Amino acid sequence: MRRIVIKVGSAVLTEQNRVAKERMAALVDLIAKIKEKGTEVILVSSGAVAAGYTMCKLDKKIVSNKQALASIGQPKLVAMYQKKFEKHNTIVAQILLTADDFDSRKRTYHAKCAVEKLLEQGVVPIINENDVTATEELVFGDNDQLSAHVAYYFDAELLVILSDIDSYYDKDPHKYKDAKPLKVVHEIPKEDLQAECTPNGSFATGGIVTKLKAADFLIKRNKEMFLASGFNLSDAYSYLIYGIHNGGTRFLNRQ
Repeated sequence: MRRIVIKVGSAVLTEQNRVAKERMAALVDLIAKIKEKGTEVILVSSGAVAAGYTMCKLDKKIVSNKQALASIGQPKLVAMYQKKFEKHNTIVAQILLTADDFDSRKRTYHAKCAVEKLLEQGVVPIINENDVTATEELVFGDNDQLSAHVAYYFDAELLVILSDIDSYYDKDPHKYKDAKPLKVVHEIPKEDLQAECTPNGSFATGGIVTKLKAADFLIKRNKEMFLASGFNLSDAYSYLIYGIHNGGTRFLNRQ
C-alpha cells in the first residue's frame, strides 16, 4: 500500500498511570518495518494525558485538568516517540487537530498539504486531538473517530487500529465463552453502532463502539480498516508486513 494510518489508543500506550515504553518501542519498530517496504505511515496516537499525569497528578475527570495534563504531556509524548524513532533514522512531526478542522475545506486542505510535505521527506506525522482548545461541540471524543477522518481526508488506503480489543466478535467475548472473532466484515449492525461506549483503562475514551463507528465511516467511503491487538503485534506484522491475515478483523466494502 502507498499510505496507511496507524492508530494506537491509551489502553495500549499506558500502564499503571504511565506510558508503556516497551509497547511504544514495539510500535515504532513495526512502523519502521512498514516504511522499509515503501509504505508511508501516519500515526494517530493517544497518550498525552497519561504522559502529563506522570509529571502532574491532577484529577483527569475534570475537563480543565485534562486539558492541562494534555498540554504538559503532549511534548513529552512526542519526545519519547522521537527518541525511539532515532534508532531508525526517522524524524517525527506533531500535528494537533480537532473535528472543526475537518468541517472546514480550507483547514483540511492546509493540514493535508503539511502532511503530504512531511511524508515526502520520510517524516512520520504524529497526530492527536487538540485537547487543549477543543470544546465539547468540536471534540471527536476519541482518536478512533479522528483516525478515520485522517485516513479518509489524507488519502490513506487503510486505517489500522491497534487496541486492547483484538477483533470484532459475533457477541461480547466478556459475557459469552463461545464468542467467535469475525475475520472480514462488510456491514455493521445498527444496534452495535448504537451500543453504549465501554472504554477500558483509566485514560481510554473509546471502546469497541467507537472503533465500529470508525469502521462504518470508512466502509461507506470505500476505505478499509483493520482492527488488531496492540499488546501482541503478531497479527499486525502478519497482515501489514507479510500480507497474511491470521488474526484481527478486516472491515471493507463488498466492492
